[in-house]
Amino acid sequence: MLKCPRDGAELKIEHHQGIEVDHCPTCNGRWLDHGELDQLEATVADEDTRRATIEYAKRPSDLQCPKCDKTMRAFNYRAYNLEIDTCEDEHGFWLDAGEEGKVRDIMEERVRGLERAASAEESWGKFLGKMGNKSVWDNIKGMFGGGRR
Repeated sequence: MLKCPRDGAELKIEHHQGIEVDHCPTCNGRWLDHGELDQLEATVADEDTRRATIEYAKRPSDLQCPKCDKTMRAFNYRAYNLEIDTCEDEHGFWLDAGEEGKVRDIMEERVRGLERAASAEESWGKFLGKMGNKSVWDNIKGMFGGGRR
């Protein structure tokens, strides 16, 4: 049985967002096996959105891996102000109470940001299509009657 890296309590298996995770009944933290963080992200974002570096500002953690007892590594999740701990041997991730919700919030924010970028790119493409084959400078001059004297 796995023990909580925060308080040593026995972790209980629960289903959270359709994922089987180990939950600490004392501190409300959760241990996600290595692939389960990706599954949590997948509840709000597709694979293309999730494709990116997730570990920034890596540093030694104060916690031990519940599986191998090695010191874990802490990092800022996707460059946000959310510190998560992970096992160097890829056994999994420790999320303190409430952090699984923050992971979902961050992924939802990424989805919205990518949708805004795609929309802006589409609008720019339509704008350029309306301009025809003339250069941007020719179109600007045309808007202000440039070239006519």
